[in-house]
Amino acid sequence: MKRHLLLCSLLIVTCSLLPALDVGLVFEQEASYGGAGDDTSFEYKGILVPRISGLLGDNGEFIISAGVNYQNDPWAVVPELLQTNLFFGFGGATSGWDFAIGRMPYSDPLGFISAGLFDGARVTFDTGAGVFGIGAWYTGLLCKRRANIEMTPNEYDYNNSAIEYSDFIGTYFAPSRVLAALDWEHSSIAKHFRLKASMLGQFDLTNEELHSQYFIAKMTMPFSGFTFDLGGCFELIQKLDEMDMAYAAEAELSWIWQRQGLSLLARHSSGVSDSVTAFLPLTTVSQGNVISERLSGLTVFSLDYTVRPHRTFSFSLMPAYFIDNYDSGWGLMGGEIYGKLSWRPLSDIFFSLGGGAFLPSLGNIAPDEKSYWKAEMNVVISFF
Repeated sequence: MKRHLLLCSLLIVTCSLLPALDVGLVFEQEASYGGAGDDTSFEYKGILVPRISGLLGDNGEFIISAGVNYQNDPWAVVPELLQTNLFFGFGGATSGWDFAIGRMPYSDPLGFISAGLFDGARVTFDTGAGVFGIGAWYTGLLCKRRANIEMTPNEYDYNNSAIEYSDFIGTYFAPSRVLAALDWEHSSIAKHFRLKASMLGQFDLTNEELHSQYFIAKMTMPFSGFTFDLGGCFELIQKLDEMDMAYAAEAELSWIWQRQGLSLLARHSSGVSDSVTAFLPLTTVSQGNVISERLSGLTVFSLDYTVRPHRTFSFSLMPAYFIDNYDSGWGLMGGEIYGKLSWRPLSDIFFSLGGGAFLPSLGNIAPDEKSYWKAEMNVVISFF
């Protein structure tokens, strides 16, 4: 009898909670084929992401999401905890503060220094002088492929090695680093002028003893269908007893008209010279669609043109040119051309086909090297 009463009680509580819950399941698959000359390879990977979210009282929210990753060459199935955090907001619509704790997304204002999921806590305050944010996170519990931390040669080799179940602890987790951030954003300076600024610090908990601090600022100015962005970062790097300086900057002009969009982007980061060293981001964000290059001793000029002939179709053309300035000089790496066709027949179904090539013959570093090409497909289905 007691078991029946307990079962009925649990059923009543569960039913009362169901209307406040949002449950979803996302299935994503990616396939690509490419290479240089006769050296080609096929890559297939995907992820199944169940999630559940809901409200906690009048001020709180929660989300729990996980992923099952699978890939070929070598074939592997890897579990992963994705965004899983609690969020509490206090105050009105124009002022107040909020608090988040758990595994959450975070990105710096420029988007190529520290971007992704991190474990920790963040508090933001909305005031008349702008929105202030303070956060601290740890990286050592993340899957290394998700964190994508490659600040040293050892971390690069480790991040690109296979995850082995026979040594799961030693091959799964990202390098142990602590990230702290102080952010500020103001969206109404001089009417149509937005400004973001951040101070970041990453502290190495491994034997590498590589620490770095970033001082970042970015401004956005929209005018008559155009938007101009200008941002930069000054970096201090401590390696053992040595202190070095580095920097990175970007400028972007974008234009949107009816069903078309055009963006011109230039990014530059310091290399090794007498006065500065190579810029080192915490997370590696690829600067190309065909080749994977992080913004370290690199200059990139890119264009992104997108046209939407129908509400369900869009086509993008994204050429780019890469210049290597890592070692006290300028070397022309070559150009990349990439195009992508996207189709969203329904709000919960998305397909894309993309392809392109990197042409070293357009540079002077290795003009006789074979061109590298890639074709890829992506499918995303949200079941509910």
